[in-house]
Amino acid sequence: RPAHAQFGVRQPLDPMTSYLLALNDNMLSLSWGFLFVRVAWGKLNVCHNAVDRHVERGRGDQPAIVYYSPVTGNNIASPKQLEPLPLLSAQVSRLAGVLVKHRVWKGDLVVIYMPMVPQAMFTMLACARIGAPHSLIFGGFASKELSVRIDHAKVNDSEASFGIEPGRSVEYIPLVEKALELSSHSPSKVLIYNRPGMGRSIEIEYCVHARPHDCVFLPILLHSSCINIRLFSTCPPQGVVRDTAGYAVMLTWTMANIYGLKPGEVWWAASDLGWVVGHSYICYAPLLHGNTTILYEGKPVGTPDAGAFFHVLSEHGCSSVFTAPTAIRAIRQQDTHRELDCSLCSSRLKSLFLAGERCDVETLNWAKRSFGVPVLDHWWQTCKTFLIPAVVIHLTQHLRYISFKGSFSEHLLRFFSLF
Repeated sequence: RPAHAQFGVRQPLDPMTSYLLALNDNMLSLSWGFLFVRVAWGKLNVCHNAVDRHVERGRGDQPAIVYYSPVTGNNIASPKQLEPLPLLSAQVSRLAGVLVKHRVWKGDLVVIYMPMVPQAMFTMLACARIGAPHSLIFGGFASKELSVRIDHAKVNDSEASFGIEPGRSVEYIPLVEKALELSSHSPSKVLIYNRPGMGRSIEIEYCVHARPHDCVFLPILLHSSCINIRLFSTCPPQGVVRDTAGYAVMLTWTMANIYGLKPGEVWWAASDLGWVVGHSYICYAPLLHGNTTILYEGKPVGTPDAGAFFHVLSEHGCSSVFTAPTAIRAIRQQDTHRELDCSLCSSRLKSLFLAGERCDVETLNWAKRSFGVPVLDHWWQTCKTFLIPAVVIHLTQHLRYISFKGSFSEHLLRFFSLF
């Protein structure tokens, strides 16, 4: 089925509210590679399509999120936290009720300043559930950078928590308080999730007694920014607003055709929720496509060692993994005795994807030998919030690394000169 046909779209509207919802059944022309579009009408809610839709279709036994946190002791040596789809739906609907109780409405922008914990994903989905655009800001940004982003986004509400690094905890709340002092714009509410064992008294009513809130289905065109993902670069922040329908269709299509996954398989994007890869491919893409997603609060090395990635892949039977060349280089540098190899990986692992920078050939060859699967290096741009060139995995049976001499722009110009 085409990606758009999988979604729950309700209440057809008049043609003036139409939107280019989806790609055609002939998603890709094999002769030229042009994309075709189809016009559709209706209302859409991404949270419904990422969570509730799968429960309604009888897939309630599937884990939605697998949470590993070596920095808190929740790792491969101890029971991992699983969030089945029905429990995820209940958590998200109650948190949506908390947001509405605190007067967060459709169209209000919410800033999320939280670490790699399931509650960060709950908050993203809860915002999408009620039609509130959100921006999850990378936890590595301190008060000054956070204040700049609050001013830039003009947020209505903020959520924060505590972060944990190897050997220490990071209190986000003082950082938020300082950021609000520096900001010319102040959110009307700041909600705090108090992580267990952090020992701080500030706390909000979180989900347990909250009233569940139903999904708010929004007109595809008139509320095309109900997922408002503002991705900030390290330069002066520039907000990138993602429309709802196009974003959801793109993510669903890429999970099948770029990353080669089937619904029900396990996927791991080893990134951070604060980056475009985390927004898209830790949270929304796998859930929309019906995959189990791994949320990893740890490092490639040091939590506890260079074998952490291999053990996570093996423990839960990952079918595909996405990370950065930097992570692979860090693992390789620690593997001085060549002890890491594909015998430690899951037998289900089909491919490894790299992005974030061009991977050097030596590291790429090490990754292919160690992981024992095809390694595909593809190019992303933060301003596009999406990959630019990539292999459509179903169009080739023999994947291999392709290296070009000269600049990429030269080859791009030569390509377009053919038309």
